[in-house]
Amino acid sequence: MPTDELTYLSLCGMLGYGYPEENLQRAMQANPAFIAADNGSTDPGPYYLGSGTGFVRPEQIRRDLELALVAARQANIPLIIGSAGGAGAAPHLAAFRKILLEIAQCHGLRFRLATIPADVDKADVLQALDAGRISPCGPVPPLTAERVRSCSHLVGQMGTGPIIQALRGGADVVVVGRCCDTAIFAALPMMRGFDPALAMHSAKIAECGTLCATPGGANDSLLITLRRDSFTVRPVAPEKRCLPRTVAAHSLYEQPSPHEFIEPEGTVDLRDATFTAEDKRSVRVSGTRLIPPDVHTVKLEGATRVGYRSITLAGTRDPGVIANLDTIEQAVRTKTRAMMTHMPGADSVRLRFLRYGLDGVSEQAAKLSSLPQEVGLLIDAVADTPELADTAVSLARSTALHQPFDGRKTTAGNLAFPFSPSDFRGGEVYEFAVYHLMEVQDEVALFPVHFEEVGS
Repeated sequence: MPTDELTYLSLCGMLGYGYPEENLQRAMQANPAFIAADNGSTDPGPYYLGSGTGFVRPEQIRRDLELALVAARQANIPLIIGSAGGAGAAPHLAAFRKILLEIAQCHGLRFRLATIPADVDKADVLQALDAGRISPCGPVPPLTAERVRSCSHLVGQMGTGPIIQALRGGADVVVVGRCCDTAIFAALPMMRGFDPALAMHSAKIAECGTLCATPGGANDSLLITLRRDSFTVRPVAPEKRCLPRTVAAHSLYEQPSPHEFIEPEGTVDLRDATFTAEDKRSVRVSGTRLIPPDVHTVKLEGATRVGYRSITLAGTRDPGVIANLDTIEQAVRTKTRAMMTHMPGADSVRLRFLRYGLDGVSEQAAKLSSLPQEVGLLIDAVADTPELADTAVSLARSTALHQPFDGRKTTAGNLAFPFSPSDFRGGEVYEFAVYHLMEVQDEVALFPVHFEEVGS
């Protein structure tokens, strides 16, 4: 049976985004049972998984982690970090562990560390593919063996099971590879016997720090108090408030349905959930249900390199240029392609024109009653080699600068460039080759827990 209440602290929406140190100190006065934070996402795209690099600077992670680690050890409570290092693959986990151990040594800390790698063996994925145990996650093409083999890194997004095993094994600090944001916060409450539906729903609210509060923002701390029949959400910062509408709205965060969200543990049903103001700054939530899955699945994420990028950025206020951008773009594509035919690998070049102020976000022709006064033009080239991408951007930029069009009266350039040099290398380009669900029998076996004694 669970205790009557359990309070925990969501440090911030993303470890490394920052949070006020004084609010961490305030939160510790509430005697939280654990501190947790997410450190990864697919929001920045596949590059970070493919390249094995983090999208939050190590200096930022060190600052946020140091404060939290020292506070957790002083209070003798677990610290749980999910999707460590960004995309949660082996190099991300190793980079995060290095920072963690340096902090521990600096402060003379001793604790039991559990690390949970999220990397999935390609052979296991290929076997599941042959057995028909893999399906698309959303509107993505069916998976092929070639796509699996092309991945530089391939991870599974684990749920609560491996984290619970780490906590049962006596871990003081749990550092997890790629995992569901909710798992970070729901694992310990579920281990303690709290209602999995409320544990999962509260975790969904907690995962982004005070993004569920007003004024919002992911860079501040949130306290959650779980009870047997409800949970309460309260921001730590005195100037922030949680309201029924803000908490209810965040229940829908990044979800296609207003009625439910799906996690490895099942479908969290919100149809009967109620959101009630407990006081001016807190909201109590009850009525959530959890529907167990018919089949247990793990989301797979794998990235493959597709080339190298170069870009140039320019702008124009010439109404004639703006009115003829379609014609200019078509001519630039044709001429650039023609001028590169002699180069080996030229067929790999992909040119993209993003016209900000016109249709740069949607990449669809905007229905405008009148043309904008100015447009920003981003020319993006991706090719098999950096040199090909550089050449394509250089040719496209110079061609666009002087491309004639009907009604043109001047021989001056069409574009203004904010930088010199005008062209920039964007490095390697990756895409998601695997974004699928794999049926599994034993999640814990797929993600084994590794223990070590730090400072012993």
